[in-house]
Amino acid sequence: MPNKGDHNILVIEDNPGDFALVEEFLFEQIEAPAITHAWNYTEARNILSGRQIPYEIILLDLSLPDKTGMPLIKDIVELSLNAPIIVLTGYPDLAFGVKSLALGISDYLLKDELTSISLYRSIVYNLERKRIMSELAESEKRYSELFHLSPLPMYVFALDTLEFLDINDAFIKYYGYTREEIFNMNLRQIRPDEEIPAFEEALLSDSKDKKNRNLGIHTHLKKNGEVIQVDIQSNFIHYKGKEAKITVASDVTERLNYIKAIEEQNEKLREISWIQSHIVRAPLARIMGLIHVIKDMKDNTEEKATTLDYIILSANELDEVIKNITAKTNVDDNS
Repeated sequence: MPNKGDHNILVIEDNPGDFALVEEFLFEQIEAPAITHAWNYTEARNILSGRQIPYEIILLDLSLPDKTGMPLIKDIVELSLNAPIIVLTGYPDLAFGVKSLALGISDYLLKDELTSISLYRSIVYNLERKRIMSELAESEKRYSELFHLSPLPMYVFALDTLEFLDINDAFIKYYGYTREEIFNMNLRQIRPDEEIPAFEEALLSDSKDKKNRNLGIHTHLKKNGEVIQVDIQSNFIHYKGKEAKITVASDVTERLNYIKAIEEQNEKLREISWIQSHIVRAPLARIMGLIHVIKDMKDNTEEKATTLDYIILSANELDEVIKNITAKTNVDDNS
């Protein structure tokens, strides 16, 4: 039973009998193939030149009346718009077949051994291979755009050697190394020596089960020796045949310093609050109590003088406390 589909196929074949056989094979395996037939190279060139959308598959006989062999292959490949080309030939020449594949031919089938199944398998295989290659090309394009155009420093490193495999422009600009320098380095060289053992142990553990545990805040070194804190986000990838990790390193040094300053300021505020609630209230309470005593006091000059001395003492004590609070909050008394 024919497989569902309406594959758009160009058959370039000058022999009526061979074309009829190929056409029969196609209808045996494909429910509704859309077949275009070109009798020679000139006709094929005109068909392909006037087409904006590529054929899904091109079946090419190598012995056409107006062009044959390698020159024919080169010209059809150039006109094909990257459609897979399956060569159908009656001449079993292995060396020629290898050369034709090197020129961009997708498959090389002998007419004497051709069956509907072998032809259909070749078509399906080459369509699938084209799809996979297109997805890979698109994936590489997306990778390249995301990686190289990212404003954040990014790098790829090999899991076995920790050598840098790729870096983006933001990494070069931020860390200060040239591209040549970084490709002669490994990840250990941008980390403090004391952190390397723990880093390698964590990375080894991550690599065993492909889980990212070696994330979070880490210390990196710029070329000029500046120490920075970076938030690491990474993932496992295959890069140019190597097990690797792609990493984004966001500098959070300023943010951490700001948080530290806030924490120190909060600690001062907590101390000030304790001072206000425990120390300031004591002399203030005494002053308030003495004021009531003076109000109720009879005319006794000596007693009033003693009371006033206590008030002055408490006032001076309170003044010292306020000065200490001012010093802790960095407020200038004269401002």
